Amino acid sequence: MNFAALDEARSFLAANPDIDMIELFILDANGVPRGKLLHREELLAVYESGRPLPSTILGLTLNGDDVENSGLVWDVGDIDCRAYPLAGSLVRLPWRQIPTAAVQVSMHPQEGLPASIADPRHLLIKVIDGLKAEGYHPVMACELEFYLLDAKRDGNGRPQPALDADGGRPRSTQVYGLRELEQIEPFLADLYAACKLQGIPARTAISEYAPGQVEITLEHGDALEAMDQAVRYKRLVKAVAHKHGMQATFMAKPFDHLAGTGMHMHVSIADAADRNLFASQDPAGTPLLRQAVGGMLASLLESLLLFCPNANSYRRFQSNSYAPLAPTWGVDNRTVSLRVPGGPANSRHIEHRICGADANPYLAAAAILAGIHRGLRENLDPGEPVQGNGYAQATELLPTDWLTSLVALEQSAWARDALGSEFLGVYLAVKRAEYRQFMAEVGEQDWRWYLAQA
Repeated sequence: MNFAALDEARSFLAANPDIDMIELFILDANGVPRGKLLHREELLAVYESGRPLPSTILGLTLNGDDVENSGLVWDVGDIDCRAYPLAGSLVRLPWRQIPTAAVQVSMHPQEGLPASIADPRHLLIKVIDGLKAEGYHPVMACELEFYLLDAKRDGNGRPQPALDADGGRPRSTQVYGLRELEQIEPFLADLYAACKLQGIPARTAISEYAPGQVEITLEHGDALEAMDQAVRYKRLVKAVAHKHGMQATFMAKPFDHLAGTGMHMHVSIADAADRNLFASQDPAGTPLLRQAVGGMLASLLESLLLFCPNANSYRRFQSNSYAPLAPTWGVDNRTVSLRVPGGPANSRHIEHRICGADANPYLAAAAILAGIHRGLRENLDPGEPVQGNGYAQATELLPTDWLTSLVALEQSAWARDALGSEFLGVYLAVKRAEYRQFMAEVGEQDWRWYLAQA
């Protein structure tokens, strides 16, 4: 566990004498940052002896409700659990009016019990350590899509694309359009500056398939570090958008008639000397790459709730939408779920295209790497890669509803072994509670479909 040393905080305070407030946050299983706002003089104590946080903080629904059968509420008296700062996470928040910094914390494996069993970052570390114990060092990167929306809703109370730099509201877009990026240049300038300040390697920006939809690629690196960066990057996007009078959303399908938003995860395996074990002149990679693909395909259904965690996540799965629908793989083919991109031999890797942008990067990465580990251990063969239209050739489809994925994870012996029954107990309790809440809510669609006809 890479908790930070006290000297890191002392050096930061000396270099930033104007900082008054410290935003302390931990990421829950839904990917929601939760925490406290501290004063400057409280920071050193956090580094010395941790900060107590209630056990319930890692067992909440997406809307912040306690889940009684998570085991983190009444059973333990909502006990305080100690969290400690992560090395390298103490950074300035340049958009805040009050000079403020942020520090990410994680539960201590022992002092943080019982909440530490539900810490998603711990789960990813566990899976990575399992791979490293056998000589495999995972390398990952994220491509995250998001929408920029107007802070104000339209006349019907619905979200709408943000105004562009000319003061108009885009009704269409050109995919890979440069004008679209130029129109949000003030936002992009501040976002890239904030990423540079916080050490987040944000690279290529792309205008996507819908008005206000953008994708920015993060650079590949050590799997845990890459997911730390993805978590902090999502917070940056939302904060910088707010500064510009917009709302950024990573919701998987905010509009029924427009493209969904995904989180493409790029992954390869290196050895201890940082040599890519997937590297090959063969575009389909090495036998090890094929085994990794085989493991991910074999584990796909049981992992799907971690890739697509919400009811809305499944609205993204529509034919011919570049959102994958089947357990398929291919070489340089965007109609499949697992794509091996082209490029130089030493860059050979797998692009996992299933996750919605609403997924928790830690949990998605843990499930991907656990699937890869399964493939390597069991020498799984993925079959021949799909050529041509993967949508038309699919013989088996992924489920397109939340409950099926929830039940698949509940019933998975592989997931209990790979991810741990303690973590899954909390996570599934939260998701069951959310499912009940979601299905109990009556809204506009119910009235439109059934009010007059029933």
